[in-house]
Amino acid sequence: MSRNRTGPAAEKLVNELATLPTLDKKTLRERWKAIYGSEPPARTSRSLMAMAIAYRLQEKAFGGLKLSTRRLLARVGGDASQARPVAATPIRKATPGTVLLRQWHGVIHRVTVLDKGVLFRGKRYRSLSEVTAEITGSRWSGPLFFGLKSATREAQHADS
Repeated sequence: MSRNRTGPAAEKLVNELATLPTLDKKTLRERWKAIYGSEPPARTSRSLMAMAIAYRLQEKAFGGLKLSTRRLLARVGGDASQARPVAATPIRKATPGTVLLRQWHGVIHRVTVLDKGVLFRGKRYRSLSEVTAEITGSRWSGPLFFGLKSATREAQHADS
C-alpha cells in the first residue's frame, strides 16, 4: 500500500476526488460497483456515494484504519445491533509536556510528564506511581490517582 502523498499518483487522486461531487447518480453507481464490487445499497444518496467512493480511494492510496480502530468499531457495531448501550471509554494518555494536578489532603500536587518519567517538586521520577507513593505514603496506581484510568478499568486489569 503506497503512502506517498506527493507526486503524480497524489495529483491523480486529488483530481479524482475533485470530480466526484460533479458526477451524476448513474456514474457514481458504476464507480461504486467498480470499487466495492457490489451495487450500492438501495436509496443511497448521490452525496453519500461520492463520500464513500472518496473514502475508499483514499484508503487504497494511503491505507485504512488501524487494527485497534477496526476492532473498536466492530465492538460498537455489535453492541448497537444487540440493542446494548454503547460504553464509550475515553483513552487518556499523558504526552510529554502534560501537567497533571491532583489535590490530596488540601494540597494541590503538580506533576509534569516528560519523555521518560515525570517531574515532581523539581525531582525526576520514573513513574506516576512513584510520585503517588511519595504523596500518599502508600502504594497506589499513579495513573488511577491522577485520573488517567478509571477505577473500574483498573479493577478489570487487576484480574489479568
